[in-house]
Amino acid sequence: MKSRLRRELLLLALVVALLPLPLGAQQTAHVPRLCFLTFDPRPAQGSRFDPFFERLRDLGYVDGRTIAIEYLSADGRGEQFPSLVDECLRSKPDIIVVTTTPVAQIVKKATSTIPIVMLALGDPVATGLVASLARPGANITGLTIMASGLSAKRLEVLKEAVSKISRVLVLSYLVDPIAAPQVRELKGAARSLGVKLLVQDIRTRDDLPGAFAAGAKWHADAVIPTAESLLVVEHKRIIELAAQHRLPAMYAYRSIVEAGGLMAYDSFTPEFIARGAAFVDRILKGAKPGELPVEQPIKVELVINLKTARALGLTMPAALLLRADQVVE
Repeated sequence: MKSRLRRELLLLALVVALLPLPLGAQQTAHVPRLCFLTFDPRPAQGSRFDPFFERLRDLGYVDGRTIAIEYLSADGRGEQFPSLVDECLRSKPDIIVVTTTPVAQIVKKATSTIPIVMLALGDPVATGLVASLARPGANITGLTIMASGLSAKRLEVLKEAVSKISRVLVLSYLVDPIAAPQVRELKGAARSLGVKLLVQDIRTRDDLPGAFAAGAKWHADAVIPTAESLLVVEHKRIIELAAQHRLPAMYAYRSIVEAGGLMAYDSFTPEFIARGAAFVDRILKGAKPGELPVEQPIKVELVINLKTARALGLTMPAALLLRADQVVE
């Protein structure tokens, strides 16, 4: 009798175990958390990182449904990064996306386990973020916009566009470790082109008028901002000051030319930025970041703003216009 009762109880327990749980008690699928750390202020609409978020959606990652995205911005102030990283880690993200080298270095020191994806940073080998592009190692991989000779090429194209230039004002955010290699490359190109450089360290927006004033006193006849995020965030002010001082300018990003800058030689293409989403997807599906090779740009685009050229009284060489990937009228 006891044996029969025991069998019936075991059968009943098995049946209960196989019954579906009530709706409120059902286990829900894990929604991954992505922490997006950036220097750029969050715009009301439009961002240079939009292609990344659009590709994420194409891959099925919809914010608030299949992924939770926390957008943390330093609002153009690099000193905010340590507290932002702390806030990010408190949220226990499954993956972290970084858009500038200084914050990437802080995150790498803070965690050796959470995967980190670089979204078009500077040279990650020279700045110590990865062991090599082919085998980054540790918990970090992604995209770099730096290619050998890119900064030098910007100066060469500027000289080709305005052959008379001989003194170039260089604006650089030297706190960012990607700045110094660009300045070194510009100096090497300047020697071969017979051009002199005046390098001005820009720490905040307030440094820009003084830098242009120093350039005017030195008789600069052109300006090149290097590729750090601060100089992207402050591009409107730089465009205004370049126009005020009537200086032809070569930028690192096409978006600045579309906003009124003269020229850009740009590896930060929408197609390339979108590639960052593929890294997120592969890692969330189990790939190890340290085994995913860092990708470099395969295309660099020349963009010229003819309206700005006319305002400066410049006639762009026909050969240069033919080579341009985009001409803004």
